[in-house]
Amino acid sequence: MAERMKVLVTGGAGYIGSHTVVELVAAGFDVHVVDNFCNSERWILQRLATLCGREIPHTELNLLDEAALQACFAAVKPDAVIHFAALKAVGESVQQPLRYHRNNVGGTLALLQAMQDHGCQHLVFSSSATVYGNPESCPIREDAPLGATNPYGQTKLVMEHVIRDLLAAPGSLLRAAILRYFNPAGAHESGLIGELPRGVPNNLVPFVAQTAAGLRAEISVFGDDYPTRDGTGVRDYIHVVDLAQAHVAALRALRDGGDREITVNLGTGNGFSVLEVIEAFSRAVGRPIPHKRVARRPGDSAECWADPALAEKVLGWKASRGVDAMCADAWRWQQGLSDTPTAARR
Repeated sequence: MAERMKVLVTGGAGYIGSHTVVELVAAGFDVHVVDNFCNSERWILQRLATLCGREIPHTELNLLDEAALQACFAAVKPDAVIHFAALKAVGESVQQPLRYHRNNVGGTLALLQAMQDHGCQHLVFSSSATVYGNPESCPIREDAPLGATNPYGQTKLVMEHVIRDLLAAPGSLLRAAILRYFNPAGAHESGLIGELPRGVPNNLVPFVAQTAAGLRAEISVFGDDYPTRDGTGVRDYIHVVDLAQAHVAALRALRDGGDREITVNLGTGNGFSVLEVIEAFSRAVGRPIPHKRVARRPGDSAECWADPALAEKVLGWKASRGVDAMCADAWRWQQGLSDTPTAARR
């Protein structure tokens, strides 16, 4: 199949989706974005046009609107789908489990039905390391025990199972890559796109960035007595551009043959502690960032980092950007946010 295959990107105006659109266009793919903008901003499409050198076609719809979704497939006729669209806040999922299952699982079912109805055979699915729950050991390989500890992670597990069921169905032509991310961080080096949390950030790096910008007084470091090198939790942070490039590699792998099912971890294989991330961000900013140590949060594990060897073997992909680049790029993005329409709401 030619490189100019048409790719429908659900959630394409979101954090990881927008960066992936840029990489797809740079790689020569035709891209059509689908988003309902519940966790993203319409003006990101203008930034994508600047980065890509042309307007990116898009359709505003909710995947649960099956009639609109079917009409979109009929009009766009995609060869492949990269599926990001999902609610993603762990804490919120605990408070609203029905909403998360209805949106994430229901939306995926509608999407897979539309793909099947319209002969679209290539799927790259945005999964998560949350499917591993609290890991028994690190680094985490793809054959590690699965067991999500919150409704958000459960929806990712259910969606993985549905995709595999469809792959195993008699006569199925689906080819699917399931990508389990660890901790995306950073922003595009241009500073034009990046992470846009609404309300209090759920992730460490944007919280550090907002503290550095003076939007928050200080960072609470949850736990300083873990069995790690400095007592704080260790996670595998992966630059969002590396992550985006992995999606392009996965799409190529599906297109070019080989296994019909690919399931890989996307991480760096290195863990950084909370304090190490704060120190790296302090270097990017050029001054210390205020923080305090407080009690552990229930459910947090001491360490969680990936074995990314299978992704390198199967996809020919390896993360290349380190924590200093993540922090420098995230800070550049944070500094530019005051010039965006979003700033008025903050």
